[in-house]
Amino acid sequence: MRKITTYKNKKILVLGLAKSGVSAAKLLHDLGALVTVNDGKPFEENPEAQDLLTLGIKVICGSHPIELLDEDFFMMVKNPGIPYSHPLVKKAQEKEIPIITEIELAYQISEAPMIAITGTNGKTTTTTMIEHILNAGMIDNKAHLAGNIGYPASTVAKEAKKDDCLVMEVSSFQLMGVEQFHPKIAVLTNLYEAHLDYHGSREAYVAAKWRIQQNMTSDDFLILNWNQKEIRELAKHTKATVIPFSTQEAVEGAYLQEGVLYYKDSAILPANELGVAGIHNVENALASIAAAALWGVDYQVIADTLRSFAGVKHRTQYVGQINGVSFYNDSKATNILATQTALNGFDPHKLILLCGGLDRGNDFESLIPSLEGVKAVVLFGQTKYKLEDAAKKAGVSTIRFVENAEEAVPLAYELSQKEDTILLSPANASWDQYPNFEVRGDRYIAAVDQLKKEKRSPQ
Repeated sequence: MRKITTYKNKKILVLGLAKSGVSAAKLLHDLGALVTVNDGKPFEENPEAQDLLTLGIKVICGSHPIELLDEDFFMMVKNPGIPYSHPLVKKAQEKEIPIITEIELAYQISEAPMIAITGTNGKTTTTTMIEHILNAGMIDNKAHLAGNIGYPASTVAKEAKKDDCLVMEVSSFQLMGVEQFHPKIAVLTNLYEAHLDYHGSREAYVAAKWRIQQNMTSDDFLILNWNQKEIRELAKHTKATVIPFSTQEAVEGAYLQEGVLYYKDSAILPANELGVAGIHNVENALASIAAAALWGVDYQVIADTLRSFAGVKHRTQYVGQINGVSFYNDSKATNILATQTALNGFDPHKLILLCGGLDRGNDFESLIPSLEGVKAVVLFGQTKYKLEDAAKKAGVSTIRFVENAEEAVPLAYELSQKEDTILLSPANASWDQYPNFEVRGDRYIAAVDQLKKEKRSPQ
């Protein structure tokens, strides 16, 4: 890693722990900063804070006292999930204390170049596809997954070597806290309405996503979804070299034509040979093809890797079968569009949907067309009654309620017949009942595994 001296003997406040906060605090401590960590969880229930204290890092837990900012802090490193409306964040802004997120630190210390991926949907699959392809084509170096995909970027950046690559999923929350962040290649998978409770407006959300390219130059590559008019308009306002991808037309990048995926004029592989199904995964694959080709990976390696790519956990993940009934885990569908995309991949007349979660003020009118024909829905969480309204309007005749995703499994199985599919695709964030979508998905999988034992299914 680059041994920067920017933060030596500087007072820095790390607000919020979780993985990225712990990583940032340890990195800054290693760089000689005078670190204070503030986290809402009480100290006695906070093993991360206890660990940091043993390193000599100042720890304040259990509340967020405004008087903390009476100290002369050089900078705040904010957990991405903490909104800018938080009193401590607002006070820092009033005092003109710079506020960054942990991916900015990662960029500043990384010797390895970065490929950064953002977008409303598809970013986790695209990030993982790119990492798989690059590692298949690398011999003496390595592509490292990092960022919003579950690997703290600053920890990964410390370990990556100069000739390696960081393949980093970045969220709009993270991008709001960048200053110098500068990927060599960036991908914007798509833009839809999301996280309005955090950003306040669609315009603010789009602006946050667009920060991914703010420091890029003509020597860098910005891979954009050319299917979307909004993104084509944004493309007029970047210094980066734009590489489009499209499932609708031939472009000077990656595209689908007559069932075959191309990069420029070269056929890469037929769409029906992709290891994951669905038109959304064709888009993900096109973006990945463009990134890998720009990195210099052999086209045959790209094709072979995409054929063997089996998908990402919690993203339309096949969990197994019980007496002819198939189970899929799409817990990462934390918004309406993601669930619409998942529903489009199944026969609705043989589908039982498990759905619900955190109420962020959305209605579900736009989900109604995708619910039409669905055999049954099992609902839970804060939004279950809103989803009930949408299901009724869609003509779904069987609607049931349960407490949570795991309780939905045996009930859904009771409603099913052989050759049916049971799909967890919540269309909502998980935070009303679970720490994150991964826990929600894991508990769903565990419930399916328990049901397998009870039914003594051979699979």
